[in-house]
Amino acid sequence: MAQSYVQVTTTTDSRPEAAELAKSAVAERLAACAQLVGPVASTYWWEGEIESAEEWMVVFKTTADRFDELASLITDGHSYDTPEIIATPVVAGSMDYLAWLAEQTEPGGLDEAVDEPED
Repeated sequence: MAQSYVQVTTTTDSRPEAAELAKSAVAERLAACAQLVGPVASTYWWEGEIESAEEWMVVFKTTADRFDELASLITDGHSYDTPEIIATPVVAGSMDYLAWLAEQTEPGGLDEAVDEPED
């Protein structure tokens, strides 16, 4: 079966939290790339009231096979009671980019992080 790809989005109330979610997902190879966008103005219903807030969006690029693990990482590391976790299918893309995405999200991937030498 052919590989399928998704973009997963979430929002947080701070840039540091968004950056930590992005870094954790990439470090765990649950996403090949995570982009921070923001701040964005959000308006939504919460507990019977219309709320407005400044948030940061994180867009994760991954394979559909890694979605459940990525969703768990987002949920576990998120400060919201009910974080947004939405996967949008990628219907087409550059073959080279999609091949790179698949390679980078393989468990135990090829480009393991290298520690800086100690002085």
